[in-house]
Amino acid sequence: VQLVESGGGLVQPGGSLRLSCLASGFTVAFSYYAMSWYRQAPGKERELVADISSGGGGDITLYADSAKGRFTISRDNGKNTVYLQMNSLKPEDTAVYYCKARRFGSFYWGQGTQVTVSS
Repeated sequence: VQLVESGGGLVQPGGSLRLSCLASGFTVAFSYYAMSWYRQAPGKERELVADISSGGGGDITLYADSAKGRFTISRDNGKNTVYLQMNSLKPEDTAVYYCKARRFGSFYWGQGTQVTVSS
């Protein structure tokens, strides 16, 4: 199983970035996995940013308070990809962003992509 994040970079405060996480190697369809974005800033613990449910019955999403109203998580099961659209970025959003796939008791992490918000 491999999760590869992309789309990070340096952006000014107030700017936007769209992160992508491409999944491969699953033994069952990507759609069966719930997907999440986490982030870890220097000296801090890894924290949940956003989560999107599995299944085809309509995506259920949840967000950390810090992400509500600014970030949007979505998935394209046909492309085995989950996205995180980040708008109105703030310096405190600076972190390494990781995607995570989970299904029952199994979970997988990507290697992360750096997001730096600075003028």
